[in-house]
Amino acid sequence: MSLLMRWGKFNLVGAIGVAVQLSVLAVLNRCAPGHYILASAAALEVTLLHNFVWHHFYTWRERNNQGTIHARLFRFHLSNGVVSMVGNLVLMRLLVQDAHVPVLASNGIAILICSLVNFWLGEHWAFSVKNADVRLKANA
Repeated sequence: MSLLMRWGKFNLVGAIGVAVQLSVLAVLNRCAPGHYILASAAALEVTLLHNFVWHHFYTWRERNNQGTIHARLFRFHLSNGVVSMVGNLVLMRLLVQDAHVPVLASNGIAILICSLVNFWLGEHWAFSVKNADVRLKANA
């Protein structure tokens, strides 16, 4: 599959993930106003799990038979999770508290900024054929 095609799939999953994240954030922000950092972290975790499933079965599905799903989930959480969590939480604090940007708009901005790094990490590490090959050779 071409990198451009995969980038398109990644962005489709990401767009759906944005809707999931913003919806969860809106509900949590309404239920517990003023706790936007905790609400952002919880919304992000729900979105990470959602996106992993779609990336596993859609974006990088031709790599499903290489390595274990647990290894991919671990790498995905370690890479995309850390970038998204740190990026989102730092940017949310800066945008909401310092720049006075509304919570949902701040979260949308944070998502966009983190997406390029996350695609690269997904392509070259979390769902990488090279990582799957190393694991398969180690078990052979």
